[in-house]
Amino acid sequence: MPTLTLPAEGGCRCGRVRLKISAKPLLTMACHCTGCQLMSSSAYSLSAAIPSEGFEVTKGEPVIGGLHGASKHYFCGYCMTWMFTRPEGIDWFVNLRPTMLDDHAWFAPFIETWTAEKLPWAATSAVHSYEALPAFEDYEGLIAEYAGTQG
Repeated sequence: MPTLTLPAEGGCRCGRVRLKISAKPLLTMACHCTGCQLMSSSAYSLSAAIPSEGFEVTKGEPVIGGLHGASKHYFCGYCMTWMFTRPEGIDWFVNLRPTMLDDHAWFAPFIETWTAEKLPWAATSAVHSYEALPAFEDYEGLIAEYAGTQG
């Protein structure tokens, strides 16, 4: 499987918003919740948790879309591509949609969440599956285990 080369750049479908990451993901995920199904128009959404200091928007101004609550979902205001999420109450990482990167062949979900809501035929290669979200205290171990798989 290909590996992520840093820095990595990417952008929305129309190219009006561009971004760059300079840090490896802390964790990669697939979310099967019905909210992600609706926002992605797919069976699940994909995320790579990028440390905030290793993430930047380099062109354009993303807009808040999806739910306008405590967690902020950022989109291109023109093509409406869902690009990344800043989770509620967490400022140390950004959940990037990894397919926004120009080269995303390296991506594979390490965990999958909200499998209680997944479509019956949807499957991923995730190492760990959760009916909802992992317990908060489990994240440290998951992040360490994921880092150990990245060589």
